[in-house]
Amino acid sequence: MTIPLHRTERKGKAVYGTLGFVLNDKQYVFGTMENADYIIPAGKYPLKMTWSPKFKKNMPEICDVPEREGIRVHCGTAPEHSLGCVLFYEGKQIDRVMALETLKAFINFNDKYNEEDLFIEIID
Repeated sequence: MTIPLHRTERKGKAVYGTLGFVLNDKQYVFGTMENADYIIPAGKYPLKMTWSPKFKKNMPEICDVPEREGIRVHCGTAPEHSLGCVLFYEGKQIDRVMALETLKAFINFNDKYNEEDLFIEIID
């Protein structure tokens, strides 16, 4: 299964996009933000649940990014919160409750499909 992340806009150091998936018959579509200084090259990458030393729990990791490791999907409010990670983001201010609920759903989605081939495709 492949989850598309469509980059839609660049403003300064922020690169915005959308990512969507379906879990238990519920559609999740949310905004993303990346730091333009550390942007992941467009392409298809394995997505795995792995231990994050920073977050001290299993988190979604975007694997096989050239010359990089430990690239995660997590919440954040500004490009500075990412050194290459994909952030859940909505508008100028992130709704922390919504972002955390979406992150939890995304982690559950990853747990559900982790035994299968799961990919994220980043599209410019």
